Formats: sequence, structure tokens, C-alpha cells
Amino acid sequence: MRWLLPEYIEDILPDEAARIESLRRGILDEFAAWGYQLVMPPLLEYLESLLTGTGRDLDLRTFKLVDQLSGRMMGVRADITPQVARLDAHLLNRQGVTRLCYCGTVLHTRPAGPAGTREPLQIGAEIYGHAGVESDIEIQRLLGRALGLARVKGARIDIGHVAVFRSLVRAAAIGRESEAELFEALQRKDRPALGSLVRALPRRIGQALLLLPELYGGREVLSLAARRLPRLPDIRRALATLRALADNSELPVGFDLAELRGYHYHSGVVFDAYCAGLSGAVARGGRYDEVGKAFGRPRAATGFSIDLRALAGAAAPLPPRDAILAPCANGNAKLAAKIAALRAAGAVVIEELPGHARHRRELGCTRELVRVRGAWVVKRIGRAK
Repeated sequence: MRWLLPEYIEDILPDEAARIESLRRGILDEFAAWGYQLVMPPLLEYLESLLTGTGRDLDLRTFKLVDQLSGRMMGVRADITPQVARLDAHLLNRQGVTRLCYCGTVLHTRPAGPAGTREPLQIGAEIYGHAGVESDIEIQRLLGRALGLARVKGARIDIGHVAVFRSLVRAAAIGRESEAELFEALQRKDRPALGSLVRALPRRIGQALLLLPELYGGREVLSLAARRLPRLPDIRRALATLRALADNSELPVGFDLAELRGYHYHSGVVFDAYCAGLSGAVARGGRYDEVGKAFGRPRAATGFSIDLRALAGAAAPLPPRDAILAPCANGNAKLAAKIAALRAAGAVVIEELPGHARHRRELGCTRELVRVRGAWVVKRIGRAK
């Protein structure tokens, strides 16, 4: 059937599109008020540029094709963040702090979950050129503002820090293969597998790795980690960063020190935001200082991205449409002027085309423009003229 779309690819119909667009405008306006400048990277790039600095995290999610002009492999972006890092590193070439934001469609080879889409609409913000916790705090405050604009219920944020696991691995001086096995076991929170893997490691490191899956919860997790994890410098710095984020968050905060999402991409704090009505994360972010180096210009970087379609699904509903139905103004200068004045004042005015009076209900108008004693006035539909 010609009208069928591929699996997990969907049309967006008017009501949903209106919610998405309302959020897009509001969030981008909020980003602009904080000094974030809008950029629009392309949908397609050469594959080596698109995947540079992301490790293998995006490779399997990226659609690949051959460019018929150059014969080179191209990819359809699965994440806009690496593209924005490229813009900061190579095109803007600023030396100080740069704040950028974006909004656009990305494409995934597979959906993130059974109810997901392979064509998310991603909106996000990034800070480049600042390595301190202050920029991590700003990014999470801005995320809180964006979720607040959507008026979602039960918004919260779960935070981790990849330096905790990374410093333990380095202290044990293990190879890449063993590191990968530990990583997979922690991702699954598979304690029996983890117990088997740490037997050959120094006792204090093995105990610390076994403890990580238990370091999940509220602020008490940070106190427990400070007491029981090895006093390695990177771990001390990571816990200090997490305490600062907890002190300054505008959202309820939880911690998960076994959270290693984007381990090959992120370099510090990682976080997921959740809200009522959605089973998965509505936003994700963190610090990714190493990506700029892959583009030839090391730059500290932190940011987040929101799945705008998912956010719109959980957002408070828009007010009912309050459109005005008007007669067709062709040849009637006074009527045309009245309609123009109403639209300039912010009203939605729909001119009824001849021959469609019986379909008025489909237009969703609640008011109409009628002629009363020689003047055009707006009245509720159904009231006497």
C-alpha cells in the first residue's frame, strides 16, 4: 500500500504538531534569553566527520549511504551534538566561552524502545570553552527551565560521573578487553558477572567496582561513596562536582555511579532527565571534553539534548483553539482590513471559502466575524447576530 510508512516512522498530525511547535518556539526563545546562539547543521555529512569523537556509540545508530557525487560514504545524523562540536572547533573558532543551541530531526537505524520513533526531533544547548562545574550547573538549570516550559509533572534528573569507573580501571592497570567486560557487566548491573571479573584485580579496586551498582539513590550516595571508594584524586573531584550539582539543581536529583551511558563519548558528568508519562528519559546530557580534540582543537564542552516529540507527548495540553471564522474577503476592502487587524493583534482568522458552509465544524472555530449595523464585529458562534 503506497500510503504506508516504514516501521517506527510516523506522520505528525495537526494537534501534535501544534504542541511540538509551541514547545520548540518557547524553548529556543528561552535559550536565546540565556545567550545561546542558534546553529543549523546539515542532515547529511561525510561519515568520518559525523562519527569523529563519538567512539562507537553512534556507529550502529547511523544510517549510511554512498554519495553519488564523490563516491564517499555519508551518514544521516543520529545526534546533532557532535556536529555542533565541529562548528565550534572549526568554523566559529572562538577562544572564549561559546553558547550554542539547535533544533532538528535526527534519524536512527533502530528505535530506542518499543514505543519509540526512528525519527526523533532533537533540541539542545551546549557550552564550549569552560571546564569548571559552573558550566555544568548552568546547563542543568537551563534544562530545568526547558522542562518547566512544558509544564511536565514529576520532572527529575539522575546524575552519574564516568570518571569514577574510569579512575578505578586505570588504578587497576587492566587492558581494553577486561575494561570492556567490566563496562558491559556494570551496564547490565550484573553482580555475579562483575564478581567473577574482579577476582583478578587488586582487592580494594575489586570491592569498589562491586560497590558501584549499589551507589544509586539520593544525596546519601555521595557520602557513602566518599567513605568506601578509594581516595583517588579523580574520584574526589567527581564527588565534589556531583555535590555542587545537587546544591544548585532546580530539579529533584538522584545519583547513579554505575551509569556509564556514552562512556566512550563523555568525559565527566552524565545525566538523564525523566518526567511522568514517559517510560524512558526525555533528555540526556553531560560533559564531553574529548570531542573537540578529535576535530583538532581541544575544547571543554558540556550540554544536553531533549527528545522534543517525547516532551510534547508528556507536556500539559495547549489551550483550546480560539479561531475566528470570517466570510471570504475578496473584493470587500473593509472586511479585509478588519481581518488583517485581527491577525495583527494575534488572533487566528480563517476565511470561509465559498461552497463549504456545511464543513464549518472541521475548522474548529469558536467565534465568527459578522456584520452588525454596518460594522464587522466578533461574536461567539451560535449567538444571535
